[in-house]
Amino acid sequence: MENIYDVIIIGGGPAGVSAALYAVRGGLATAIIHSGSSALHRAERIENYYGSGALSGADLYDRGIEQARALGVAVIDGQATFAQTDGEVFTVSATVGEYKAKRLVVATGAARKTVDIAGLKDYEGKGVSYCAVCDAFFYRKKRVGVIGAGEFAEHEYSAIKNVAGATFLLTDGETPSFTADNVATDRIARVIGRDGRVGGVAFEDGTELELDGLFVAVGVLGSGAIAKSIGAFTDVNGAIITDEKGMTNVAGLYAAGDCTVGVKQVGKAVADGMTVGIALINDLKRGGKK
Repeated sequence: MENIYDVIIIGGGPAGVSAALYAVRGGLATAIIHSGSSALHRAERIENYYGSGALSGADLYDRGIEQARALGVAVIDGQATFAQTDGEVFTVSATVGEYKAKRLVVATGAARKTVDIAGLKDYEGKGVSYCAVCDAFFYRKKRVGVIGAGEFAEHEYSAIKNVAGATFLLTDGETPSFTADNVATDRIARVIGRDGRVGGVAFEDGTELELDGLFVAVGVLGSGAIAKSIGAFTDVNGAIITDEKGMTNVAGLYAAGDCTVGVKQVGKAVADGMTVGIALINDLKRGGKK
């Protein structure tokens, strides 16, 4: 098995880096393949993660990558495009080459669905958010809009309504599947800025709604495509199903973080990564023995 890693991890976010830190400290030759982009980059500020203080999601991501690199993890900057296994070795194709490993960890996160509204992407991290549990706290007593009309929007609307001064459901032309206090069903033409941040939305009928923040809640994309292509089981939402050690139904294939079943939070992702890292050491160094 020349030029082969013990472990390749696809994804450089909290779950992937946490798994890498445990694996490399356990004596495993470990590589991370990451594209440098994560849901963390949309987080303007994180305050609910132990010991970090207040910092941006991008800063937390970068710190994690540098920590892994400093401990000897091979950090490969590229996009993983395909993976396969012959039952013993995993081969991962990426935009920068092909890599092999005895074990593979998928930690690709969960890409949040967005909508094609003018100006929306310009204000990501500047008033546009994709996670109410993460960011609702920052909009206490403020005016907040939630874009969506289905079950996910109901969840986010309820979470935000508990802390915001006024919460508006913006269905962008759809019929809502639940009852809300303030509902606007008109199509949204664009996001309005104010002092470099979200200031509101303009509707196609020419009216405007002043807002301090805007949450996009049109669903969560499954991020298990690579794992699924190898034969991993996923749930109805595309989340990868694992056992208590983070292993999928495919021998040697693990998954951790937002791409698996469960809440999408940094703390949970780090815990998943730890679990997988320890499992990898037991698997490769101790033959599965504790």
